[in-house]
Amino acid sequence: MVAPAAHSPPGPYCFRMIVEPLEVGAGGALPGPLLTELTELYASNREFHQLSGDFPDPDDIRPEQVAASLAEELSHPDTEVLLARSAGHVIGVSVTRAHHPDPDDPDPWIGLLMVHARDHRVGFGRELADIVEKRFREKGRRGVKLAVLADNPSAIAFWAALGYEEVDRRPDRQRGRDCVVMRKAL
Repeated sequence: MVAPAAHSPPGPYCFRMIVEPLEVGAGGALPGPLLTELTELYASNREFHQLSGDFPDPDDIRPEQVAASLAEELSHPDTEVLLARSAGHVIGVSVTRAHHPDPDDPDPWIGLLMVHARDHRVGFGRELADIVEKRFREKGRRGVKLAVLADNPSAIAFWAALGYEEVDRRPDRQRGRDCVVMRKAL
């Protein structure tokens, strides 16, 4: 088990964030209270899910759907799901892949970075992204990539503000949605 990382976000806020890998139970089950919190986190980001189409009804995201989504992510051996907590509550989640399916792509990928909507614009997303980058840097990785839905200008602006630059435009591998591929050198 990796020890949790404690960090304080930059700026005027005095929050404490603990980030730790998601631990699943026997058979990949998530503990009920954790699944409830994760479902609330996903449901709070209705606009994103409306754009992504990842859930059939962004106004009715259910625990079993969140559990299935995370189980699908974790079925890939090089995937890591990190939970971010503050004041004892789940406030964010990130899903990363150490290797892209394209063997010629040397960079790890951030597949998802989501912060509870009530905690938007207080620095948690920036801090969680920084922690993810630091973890890859410590493993000797030289860059990290992600794909942002092309019709999500606020997400593109968020990642650009963190130093990510557009390197490609192409459809995503799962649903063929138009995406902006962004990269940051580490």
